[in-house]
Amino acid sequence: MSSSVYEDVADHLARVLKGADAGAWADLDGHVRGVIRWGDHVPAPGAWLSAAPGRRPTDLELTLALCGPDGRTREAALPYVTPTPVLLPLLVIRCADWVEPVRQRARKLLSAELPGLSPEALATVAAVVLREARRLRGEPAYGLLTARLSEAPAAHLLALRAAEDRAVRRLAHRVTVDRALLSPARLAAIAATDPDVVVQDLCANAAIAAGGTVDETVLAPLLGSRTGRVRAAGVTALRRTGRAAEAEPFLYDRSVLVRACARWTLRQTGTDPLPLYRAACAAGDRTPDFAAVGLGECGDRATDAPALWALIAHERPRVRAGAVAGLRLLDAVRFQRLAPLLDDSSPRVVREAAKALAPWADHFPAGALSLAPGDAPADAVADAVADAVADAPAVAPVRAPDGVTTPERRPWAFRVFRLARWRNRSRSAST
Repeated sequence: MSSSVYEDVADHLARVLKGADAGAWADLDGHVRGVIRWGDHVPAPGAWLSAAPGRRPTDLELTLALCGPDGRTREAALPYVTPTPVLLPLLVIRCADWVEPVRQRARKLLSAELPGLSPEALATVAAVVLREARRLRGEPAYGLLTARLSEAPAAHLLALRAAEDRAVRRLAHRVTVDRALLSPARLAAIAATDPDVVVQDLCANAAIAAGGTVDETVLAPLLGSRTGRVRAAGVTALRRTGRAAEAEPFLYDRSVLVRACARWTLRQTGTDPLPLYRAACAAGDRTPDFAAVGLGECGDRATDAPALWALIAHERPRVRAGAVAGLRLLDAVRFQRLAPLLDDSSPRVVREAAKALAPWADHFPAGALSLAPGDAPADAVADAVADAVADAPAVAPVRAPDGVTTPERRPWAFRVFRLARWRNRSRSAST
C-alpha cells in the first residue's frame, strides 16, 4: 500500500481516537474499505497475519485488517483487538458485519470483553453500540450491552450518566431507574437540573412513582425546577399527597403545560379554576403576569373578553401580552382595537399582537405584522399621519351584539399603517 494511503488512513484514525462522536467510527470503517478497494493496495491489508504469526500489530495495521473488504481477513484480525482496547469500537462494528462468521465471532469477543472494561472505555463502547443498533444486524450487540449494564456496579452507571454521548446518558438513567439504584429525592433532583428532556421525564416520573407517598424532598425540586414539564409533574403529584390546594399559584405559571396541570389538579378536588382566574385578572396592579392568558385558556368569550380588553392597557408588558394572547384564544380579537399594540414599546406585546392580527394580514401593507418597534424615526411617522387616513386599507366593520357599542377607529391604527408604508418605501429606494 502506498505511503500516501497509509498517511491518509493514519490521519483519519488519529482524528477518531481524539474523541470524536460514535458515528466517526462507522465513517472510518467505510473510508478504509473504500481506500483499500479502489486505491493502491499493495501489499494487501492483513499480510502481517501470515508473514509474522503471533506478532502484535500496530493500531494502523489492525484497523486496516478489521475494516478491509476481505471477510476472512476481518475475522482473523478480531482476536487482536483484545489487547488493543482503543479499537474496541471497531469490534462493535464487526458485530453487525454482513458476513455471518465475522459477526458471530465479534459478538463472542464483545461478550467476553464487556465485563472487564473501565467506566470510560465502557462509555465509548456503549456510544458505538447504541449507534450501530439502528443498523441491520445491530441488535445483538445492544442486547449484550444492556445485559452487562443490568449487572454493572453502580459506579460504572454513575460514569455513564455523565457521559458526553446523549444516548449513553439516557440508557444509563433508564437502567438506573429500572434497578432502583437512586432514592426518589435524588431522582427528583436530577429531573430538576438535567438539560435532557428525556431524562427529565424519566426521572420525574420515577421519583413520583417510587414508594407509596411523595414527600417534600421530592416535591420541592420538581416544583422549583426551571423546566415547565418538570414543574407540571410536580403539580400533578400534589393531588396524590392531598395538597391539591397548593396548585393554585401554578395557575399563573409561565408554562402552558403547568397551567393545564394546575387546572386539572384543582378540578379533581372540586375547585373550579375559572373564578380564580377572574379574580386575579381583576386585581389591578397585583394581577399575575400570566393570569390573563390562563383566563383565555379556560374562560368564556362573552363573559371574560371585557376583562382582557381592560388589561391591554396594563403597565406591565407581560400582562399586556398575556391579555392579547387570551383574546386570541377566546377568538375575541377586534382588529381596530388591537392594531395600536403593534407599536407597543415591548417586543413581547408586539409579537403577541402580530400573532393575534394574523387573520387580518390582508388589511396591512406588506411586512407590517413583522415590523419591529423603533425601526423608523418618530418624525417620519408624525409627518405622514395625515396621509395615513387616505391611504389606510378599508376595514370591514364588525357587527356588535345588541346593546354593545363598537369602539371607533383610533389614530394609532393609521400610524401603524403609515409606519409600514414608510419602511416599504425605504426598502424600495435602497434596492
